[in-house]
Amino acid sequence: MDPDSRTAASPAELREEVMGGAAEGDVTEKVEEEKEEAAEGEVEAQAKAEQEALTAQRQLLTVKELIQTERSYLRSLELCTGTIRRNLHLIQPPLDNLDSMFLHIDGVIDMSRCLLSLLEQTEVSDPDFLRVLCEAFLSLRSDMEKAYKEYLANYNIITSLENSYKQKEALWPEIVMVIKSSAPEVNASSLTFFLVMPVQRIARYPLLLQTIQKHTDPTHPAYPALEHAFHIAVEMNCNINEYKRFREVADKYKKTETLTIIDKMNRLTGHSIAKKTARLSQYIKVEAGIVPKLKDEEFDVLQGFFCVLERGVVNLHENVIAFLTCMQLYLQCRPEEHDLDIVGDKAAVCYKEISTALREWIYPTFEHRVQTLVCKPLCSLRELLQGPRNLIRKRMDKLLDFEALGEKSNLSYEEQEVATAYRTINALLLAELPSFNATALQLLWGALGTFSCLHRDLAADVEQLFASYTNELPHSQLKPSAFWEWAEGCICEQAERLDGLIQSIQDDLKGPIVQPLSPTSQRRLKILTDKFGPSKIYQLTGHVTGGRELDLTLQRGELVALMTEMDTRGDRRRWLVDAGGPRGYVPSAMLVHYHQVSKDSPLSPHIATVISRTEGRRHSYTPLAQPARTVTTPYFQVVAGYDFTARSRHEVTLQAGEPVRLLESHDKRGNPEWSLVEVRGQRGYVPSSYLTMVPSSALQPSPPYC
Repeated sequence: MDPDSRTAASPAELREEVMGGAAEGDVTEKVEEEKEEAAEGEVEAQAKAEQEALTAQRQLLTVKELIQTERSYLRSLELCTGTIRRNLHLIQPPLDNLDSMFLHIDGVIDMSRCLLSLLEQTEVSDPDFLRVLCEAFLSLRSDMEKAYKEYLANYNIITSLENSYKQKEALWPEIVMVIKSSAPEVNASSLTFFLVMPVQRIARYPLLLQTIQKHTDPTHPAYPALEHAFHIAVEMNCNINEYKRFREVADKYKKTETLTIIDKMNRLTGHSIAKKTARLSQYIKVEAGIVPKLKDEEFDVLQGFFCVLERGVVNLHENVIAFLTCMQLYLQCRPEEHDLDIVGDKAAVCYKEISTALREWIYPTFEHRVQTLVCKPLCSLRELLQGPRNLIRKRMDKLLDFEALGEKSNLSYEEQEVATAYRTINALLLAELPSFNATALQLLWGALGTFSCLHRDLAADVEQLFASYTNELPHSQLKPSAFWEWAEGCICEQAERLDGLIQSIQDDLKGPIVQPLSPTSQRRLKILTDKFGPSKIYQLTGHVTGGRELDLTLQRGELVALMTEMDTRGDRRRWLVDAGGPRGYVPSAMLVHYHQVSKDSPLSPHIATVISRTEGRRHSYTPLAQPARTVTTPYFQVVAGYDFTARSRHEVTLQAGEPVRLLESHDKRGNPEWSLVEVRGQRGYVPSSYLTMVPSSALQPSPPYC
């Protein structure tokens, strides 16, 4: 087209030409934009791939770190508990309580071995390794928590023992030298360098699992398991810390201290007095029903079972000790050293040989086994009961403090500590007391079973011993039924004789007391007779010790006047009496009518007794002979039950079995623990408990009592 024709083009043609050029430009721009997007996509994909590779690499490094550090951790613990521990035992003199530093560490080592063996079963590069890792932690969770709980709870023992070693200047350098020579590749200078590793390791597991989870794609199949394993590791650490706190509280309150009164007074402060006063006030309010009592049925059941269990252990231990005491007394008998009233010389010799074998071999062996297998375990179990008992008492104190807070919404710092202390002790008891009760009950049943087995073995030994003498002993030809009938008859006959002897002695002791009255008793008798009449006068047949309110404490032979034959509740076993001043209740079974004998009574079986005209008082009597008058009364002889040596001029020396004359049954101040007596022409005070009364059949006393 020539220039003329182009110039002459129509407007429509010009418009089409312009639009065609614009369309070509748009296509070019779109192509360029697509190229740029593709380039950006490639860059992003490359960056994402690099990021995924970096994340996978970090994940792999963290997994390798977990396995490598676990190997190193296990190797260090085995080195410490093996070589170092063995070499430390060679130190002379031996280290005190060295094995206590390695308490519960064997369980920690076993858990590390199990974890490492589970992780090494699968290659780190295996896609299923993360699943295996999570399953390993989940399967070992309970055992690992238990092992680390005990170790961390007793870690304070390790530090305290090492500090005690450091205080020994001559010993500590030798310990350091042994540690360095046993582990030259490790720059360690103390045992805690190794023994602190479990404390650090258990806290390291959540961090490693969290790092692995962080570098794992959320779409990965093992991601939920990793998240669960991480939470389990955190929960395990929380449980261990909580258990350690519980144990610290238990160790604080279960200690049994033996304090003197001075020590207890020195501990009293204004704060402690105010706290104890508040507790007493709260206790009175609760018992009186003024404020409601906080009830915990679960704890009440556990406490009740513990109290029953404790009482059973104490009773069994005391009964076993009493049994062993009786056995020791029995072993002191030597019938083989005496002539036995047995028909036939051969039978007597057999019985002596049997008695010797029982005393020198069978019974001592049985006693030693009972001491070792029953008595000592029960003693240890009884000591173990002190810790829970102290915790239960401390819980009661903290409960009173907690109840005093009421329903306050805003608590101060001290009040929060009170509430926390109560909740901690209560939670500790609820968690630990059931297992303790079960273990203690099992030990108690074990002791009872052992005691029964020992008796069975004793019976077998005795049967074997008697079997060799069967043909030589009398009654050996009897049938078992006839023999047991004969043995029972002999035992019952001797028991009846013993019962008769005991009854006769009791009748003599409970008979009327007819010892001459002292001047004080005579004066009291006159006052009571004038006031109440002779029919109301009673005499005590034994010592009475008041155990209830308004009860009297009186000595045997004292005179009282009956006022009423019952107490205020209508109980006829307690009579109200007047003791010549004090009034109160005494058991009616200890009272008998007093029968005063006149001066014209026949001499037999009476005795003339010298009674002083003057009333002796402690530190005011005269040792010179006084004019005396003679009265005739029935008689129980007062004698000295024990030797007594005078320690001052107001006292008199006694010899056991020596007859004495009782002048006053108390001292100048009315104290019944001292009595004024006359012996060998001398007067003085002696302890009342050294005197006793025996029936006397003598018709005439010997001087100076006539």
